[in-house]
Amino acid sequence: MQSIEQRLARLDQGPFFASRIGVERESLRTTLSGHLAHTPHPPTWGSALTHPAITTDYAEALTEFITPPLSQPEAVCEHLLQWHTHACQHLTDEQFWAASMPCRLPPDDQIPVADYGQSNLGQMKRLYRIGLGHRYGRAMQVIAGVHFNWSLPETFWQHYAELIQSPESDWHTLRDVHSMGLIRNIVRFGWLIPYLFGVSPVVGQSFLASEPEQLRRWGKHTYYQPQATSLRMGDIGYQNSTDAGLNWSVNYNSVHDYARSLLQATLTPSPAWQKIGVKIDNTYRQLNDHILQIENEYYSSVRPKQITHNLESPATALVERGINHIELRSLDVNLYAPIGVTPEQLYFLDAFMFTHLLAPSPSLDQQEQLASQRNLRLIAQQGRRMQLPLERTGQAVNHRTWGLELLQNMTPVCAWLDQQHNTGCYTQSLAAQCAKIEDPTLTPSAQLWSEIQHRQTSFYEIAADYSAQHRRFFQQHPLTAAQQQQCHQISMQSEQQAALIAADDSLSFDQFLANYFAAITRSASQLNLLATP
Repeated sequence: MQSIEQRLARLDQGPFFASRIGVERESLRTTLSGHLAHTPHPPTWGSALTHPAITTDYAEALTEFITPPLSQPEAVCEHLLQWHTHACQHLTDEQFWAASMPCRLPPDDQIPVADYGQSNLGQMKRLYRIGLGHRYGRAMQVIAGVHFNWSLPETFWQHYAELIQSPESDWHTLRDVHSMGLIRNIVRFGWLIPYLFGVSPVVGQSFLASEPEQLRRWGKHTYYQPQATSLRMGDIGYQNSTDAGLNWSVNYNSVHDYARSLLQATLTPSPAWQKIGVKIDNTYRQLNDHILQIENEYYSSVRPKQITHNLESPATALVERGINHIELRSLDVNLYAPIGVTPEQLYFLDAFMFTHLLAPSPSLDQQEQLASQRNLRLIAQQGRRMQLPLERTGQAVNHRTWGLELLQNMTPVCAWLDQQHNTGCYTQSLAAQCAKIEDPTLTPSAQLWSEIQHRQTSFYEIAADYSAQHRRFFQQHPLTAAQQQQCHQISMQSEQQAALIAADDSLSFDQFLANYFAAITRSASQLNLLATP
């Protein structure tokens, strides 16, 4: 099995193909006083169903900004800045919440669910979210994060197959095999991300349904864990119910195994969700009563992704066309950045992904997978402890020792990427992350908690202050006439596209849903995804 250095040496023998990176940044719309906005998705933004750059996620107020795949972190941030600015300048008496953990919330049943219009597709997207509300509570649907999308172009894989003398039959197979290897490594080592970039060690009282045993109280409205990095990724954050899963788990050892395990959950009834009911008094409560309504309900820190066509299942799309990109989902919103992320973070994540693509990645058994999940929770809830033992290959290891080893493994990759891009940004970002391992007070979670203590204030007040600062930043940031025209044109086109989708509907919603799930079962059967492993 070739080492990282050996594979880098082989890459030097061929042309350089830059990775493609993109970001999905979520942010709540709130009132200027820091309460959840109850207004609908602003019509001047275009259609949330079809807009390529501004949509909603779970709740109606949870705005999501999406970039296309780009080759430079600065270009990603410029794209986010343009659309954040456009969106902010079309808001009246509202702002974007700067933190991952939510603002002051109303009672759970008063949190508006995202609305995508009256087309069958729009109704299905909304019903899925209504189902999530019944299963997990609507407050879970207003937690915000940043998703980092990463891929390499086809030309890279074509040359890489030749350079490493791959036993795989073609570059498509090579891409999928090595991409799943990268995903397994992220499962193993992904605890490093909330340690370095977590900025949710505190949470507001209104998010919590009851007095939490594992959290301490600060003042009247704030709860915290003393050494937490990312409560969003911990026990109080959004996660799938263990009661509903019937000992089900995802298999990351191949694209086929991954797709089969997800489809199994979407086709297997769950006694816990059967109690909710699917359609009561002629009103739908969820898409179905299975372990997962659809594959996207499975919450994980990383996903293989393929663009779906014509209501195609994500799992069958992966098997049919392979992995288009990998989505890293464990990044908190950066409270200190108006667009929720910085170029420095993106440089590091690019190198992190490239390193673990090149690194060896044996199969992942259930024992190691469960240990990795425990490691992630420990870091989320106690990551700034000086002596925190994690589990590695069945043995206890100090998280700082392990973290430095992981970062040192990135050194040759960062140097190589700096050389290829004619920059020093990769190595500089790596050095900044090494400093956080050496000194936990440099982590953003420690900085936020220190600021709350120093100012003797609450989480709500701190987050509201940064939200107001970001609002002023966007209001004072001018868009060029060309940018304004582009934003307006894309928003108008999204409205036209949504109208065409609605006009195309010829089935009742009941029949639409029945056809959708029948097509999934049929495709899964044709692809041999329903057979017992």
